[in-house]
Amino acid sequence: MLLDDVNWSVSEGERWVILGPNGAGKTTLLQLAGAQIHPTRGVAAVLGEELGAVDVFDLRPRIGFTSAAIAERIPRGEIVRDAVVSASYGVVGRWREEYESLDHHRASQLLREVGMLEFADRTFGTLSEGERKRVQIARALMADPELLLLDEPGAGLDLGGREDLVQILSILANFEDAPVIVMVSHHVEEIPPGFTHALLLREGRIVAAGPVGDVITEERLSQTFGMPLEVRAEAGRYTARRRTRRHVG
Repeated sequence: MLLDDVNWSVSEGERWVILGPNGAGKTTLLQLAGAQIHPTRGVAAVLGEELGAVDVFDLRPRIGFTSAAIAERIPRGEIVRDAVVSASYGVVGRWREEYESLDHHRASQLLREVGMLEFADRTFGTLSEGERKRVQIARALMADPELLLLDEPGAGLDLGGREDLVQILSILANFEDAPVIVMVSHHVEEIPPGFTHALLLREGRIVAAGPVGDVITEERLSQTFGMPLEVRAEAGRYTARRRTRRHVG
């Protein structure tokens, strides 16, 4: 069983981060939220629609999703602008479909917002990992989703790439018209300022869930990751490291 006795709800206007060690069930929970899988037991409802009682092909266009699996499906020879605009049709890889000028305008606007407009005519395969992550976020926002799901967007990034990503997500989190956001991560350092809530998972069970300041504590993170941790918060950012023993004398 990947998830056990998980009772979790997300409300409009909230921005969540899901944290936990490998194998905790984070990606499984995100796949449920993205209507990619169905629960084998219990009930899951997304955007007011119960999974199993709704056509997921009608539901999924209302959800923006970024993940390593989706990134792998984007052809490396695809023009960046096309990689974004093709999300209007919910397809990966542009073929012969035609797009309206409004679609192209929105794609350019989103690329500008994630700092990638100058790369619009480059091919996806020539971008750095950090640049690809930003293009994926623009693509996920293309259809104006009600829910944005980010599966480990900081994975594989160097320090500079991570900080650029955190800044972009922080700006997005503070947009009044931004969709509900749920992000999966392993690291508290990746929590963007402006995220409102956190959920901690361990072995498929919820350790804690609620306002980010109440959840990201030494006690709860230590319980989640199975080791004594020191946690610091400054200017809306968090850091965590293993607590070291202090020798006396």
